[in-house]
Amino acid sequence: MSGAIFELPDVGEGLVEAEIVAWKVAVGDVVVLNQPLVDIETAKATVELPSPYAGTVTALHGEVGDVMAVGAPLVEIETGSTTPAAPAVVESAAPTGRTAVLVGYGVADDDDVVVTRRRRRVVSASTSSASAPSTPLRAPRSTPPVRLYAKQHGLDIADVRATGPDGLITRDDVTRALAGTPPPSSADGVPAVTAPPAPIGAGATTRFAGRELESWATGPLEERIAVRGVLRSMADAMTQSAFGAPHAAVWVRVDATGTVALLDGLRQRPALAGVRLSPLTIVALAVCDAARTYPGLNSSFDAVAQEVVVRRRVNLGIAANTARGLIVPNIKGADALDLRAMAVALNELVDVARAGTTTPEAMAHTTLSITNVGPFAVDGAVAILPPGTGAIVAVGQVAKRPWVVGDEVVARYTVDLSMSFDHRQIDGALASAAIAHVGRFVADPAPYLVGA
Repeated sequence: MSGAIFELPDVGEGLVEAEIVAWKVAVGDVVVLNQPLVDIETAKATVELPSPYAGTVTALHGEVGDVMAVGAPLVEIETGSTTPAAPAVVESAAPTGRTAVLVGYGVADDDDVVVTRRRRRVVSASTSSASAPSTPLRAPRSTPPVRLYAKQHGLDIADVRATGPDGLITRDDVTRALAGTPPPSSADGVPAVTAPPAPIGAGATTRFAGRELESWATGPLEERIAVRGVLRSMADAMTQSAFGAPHAAVWVRVDATGTVALLDGLRQRPALAGVRLSPLTIVALAVCDAARTYPGLNSSFDAVAQEVVVRRRVNLGIAANTARGLIVPNIKGADALDLRAMAVALNELVDVARAGTTTPEAMAHTTLSITNVGPFAVDGAVAILPPGTGAIVAVGQVAKRPWVVGDEVVARYTVDLSMSFDHRQIDGALASAAIAHVGRFVADPAPYLVGA
């Protein structure tokens, strides 16, 4: 028998470090090939790493909250061979093909992620920390301020009974535990859970910067959130884009009654049964058609080489609001999709993002983007460009508004469309022509769609 060391791999996009979020194994555990070992958070996503070896875990390097450099030792495993077995692969469906990905290299579910965070400690590839404790690091669900509140009063938070949503321990729970007061009960003696206030609009949430905040009434006067992982990626990317590319924007308000009517009719067709259709489907098709008509739209500015890169394939990024923050996965080869394929691809992208299983590869190589603020009851937005892209279209809510038809004012479904663009290579004339093209498509999509 001999020992093998599993080092932190580069899980995509040349990332140089990752934070340990949760250990899945302990020293002494017997593991099999591809068994999950640890959850790590990169600048792109939270990733579950499977074991490339079969054997017995002899050491864990790093603790929850440590930031490990790519190549740093993670796990030592006693095995019959130091040569890692080839990881099993699964086929990951994509709109234009199938790509083999490592089993387990998906984003971990929220329920599997340890809530606690240690002070950031960077571990290089040449040095490692002491072995982690022999038991998996798990913690009750709560928030850092509540944990601190309990610790300051000498209370083990694991002994506190949770009454918050989804088993969350709140400040009130700690206060009751300190006073020896039982949780509020309903008439049948079952502990009552106080329902959160009804959300205002579709986007109401207490989640911010990738974590759950305490309520306004019970939270501390000030909370500090470490900038790392997805939050750091968003902050760095938006800062780089905002100050590295000269932004400009154009916008148009469109009569979208034709889109609404078309979608109503398409939903009745048996061939589209079970396919979720929305105005975003039409906008996505319209943006791709604008890129075909005005190829310069699908471009990026290479400042180092002093070149403009024009692409003939649209990888359409869709901004998605997830539990861990804003991410922009993309639909590879979106310009080649018809209406049904586009709808299916959009639905899959959103479902995967909400489930927390978006991979780094799914967010790589975006060429054009859409951000849909309509579901949040917002009329419009001027978005910041994702780095490496030339334009992003923001879509407001589709709603009935007064509209002039001939000499009369009537109620029509309208939508505001705006386009932010990199003014280094896309001028106002091109941007205006492109957003007008998108507007014409949304106003009357049928002529653009074969068989519609």
